[in-house]
Amino acid sequence: MVVLLVLLTFLSFSLAKVYYAKWEDAVSPIMVEYIKRSLAKAEKEGAGVFILELNTPGGLETSMRQVVQEFQRTPIPVVVYVYPPGGRAASAGAIITASADIAVMAPGTNIGAAHPVQATGEKMEEAMKEKVVQDMLAFVRSIAKEKGRNPSVLERMVKESISLTPDEALKEGVIDLIASNRQELLEKLNGRKVKKHGKEITIKTLGVPVVEVEESLRESFLKVITNPTVAYMLLLIGFYGIFFELYNPGAVVPGAVGVISFLLGLYGLGIIGINWLGLLLILAGILLLALELITPTFGGLAIAGAIALAIGSLVLISPDSPYGDIPISVIATMVLTTVFFFLVAGRLGLKAQKRKKMTGYEELIGEEGIALMDFEKGKGKVFIKGEIWNAVSEDEIKKDDAVIVEQVKGLTLYVRKAK
Repeated sequence: MVVLLVLLTFLSFSLAKVYYAKWEDAVSPIMVEYIKRSLAKAEKEGAGVFILELNTPGGLETSMRQVVQEFQRTPIPVVVYVYPPGGRAASAGAIITASADIAVMAPGTNIGAAHPVQATGEKMEEAMKEKVVQDMLAFVRSIAKEKGRNPSVLERMVKESISLTPDEALKEGVIDLIASNRQELLEKLNGRKVKKHGKEITIKTLGVPVVEVEESLRESFLKVITNPTVAYMLLLIGFYGIFFELYNPGAVVPGAVGVISFLLGLYGLGIIGINWLGLLLILAGILLLALELITPTFGGLAIAGAIALAIGSLVLISPDSPYGDIPISVIATMVLTTVFFFLVAGRLGLKAQKRKKMTGYEELIGEEGIALMDFEKGKGKVFIKGEIWNAVSEDEIKKDDAVIVEQVKGLTLYVRKAK
């Protein structure tokens, strides 16, 4: 019995698991967090191989380097599998794929176009641009040397932004395998040998458990708010809530929702990389619309605000951003909604604030009544809105004089004689 338990324990440890992670988004700090967590879990549980299924348009250079560093650091063999058909490993994703111990692509995918660009769409000076390109070229040459890949093709991906099909990438020595699906991938990986940290490791992928590494709730949430459209809408919703709270103090909920939405939107846009001129134009547009309410200019400030808001929204995110851009239809809808909110809803809110109170004793302020008696020592009784009230006045008031209510204290009205 003891021998059987020992044997089973030995078998369970000898069957090193395959850890399978997926990333289908831009290369970002969120991806770095996901990769670090996934590799830490794989290392802790003694994984035999770590596979990253990748489909990305590229992303931040700093995040790409951190992912590559994690691949280099871990003692576990790392496989990057560009999948599904129609997917890609573009820009930073191409370099991440090339840095894997084994690089694999599915038919119908592509890899390349790794020329560095500014995420904000702003143009770099030629000297700075050349420095960035040369730095990236040195980085890919280093990767090519370590992983045994074709350095000249990787360099062309950076300098000329070339992109390759799976067959071309395999022929040019950029990847190691082509696999149509996960099962074929596991079959082709089984028995392959890789050198890692001075050791030769034989990969076993058949007949061993495959552990899916899911995104955490935090990572999924951060992916949502770093969607350009979502971040942009959160930013504007934040303005609505803050504006509503300022014009209706004490509502609390709109203000809280506004502040949270504004901060989340600002965080998402900060991760994406934005054109700060666009953000300033949006702020200017909101300010001009608010000023139109306070100092009506017959639509002049409102038109200027709408134009600033529209231009700011259009240039906020570069159309070349790996995160994608904001659809024109969304921008048009949000600009019109914002103008309507400030000019219609905001104006109604101001009118409501200026309107006389309609409930409680305060509704009597400004009302006109009739004195029922001559006031003695400044005190008497008045008839207002079908009720008889005790009243006090500094004026000399006779019976049947018209009076105006100026203040209410308890059950006593402070009145003056109507002119």
